[in-house]
Amino acid sequence: MDKKTIREIVKNQEWQRVRISLVGQWKKRPDWCCQQLQHFLGSASSANDDKLRILKNYLYSSGFRIGIIKHPCIDHLRSIVLSEMKKRKFMK
Repeated sequence: MDKKTIREIVKNQEWQRVRISLVGQWKKRPDWCCQQLQHFLGSASSANDDKLRILKNYLYSSGFRIGIIKHPCIDHLRSIVLSEMKKRKFMK
């Protein structure tokens, strides 16, 4: 089975709605933004691989990586996503 590229994965309509809703909101409502991402993900243990990859890609994009967007909830969500991805990698 071929792995989809991140470009294919992020075309997901549900993700596009979430992503658009976050634009311009991080400075004013970081907790709300994290809640939206958490809602999109659902339970990490039952989330599909595409959702995990989408969030990993998003949470490591330039605004987060260089520190323009910062909040403790981001670190928490990032750790949830990475932990689940590592767990799945070692289960294979």
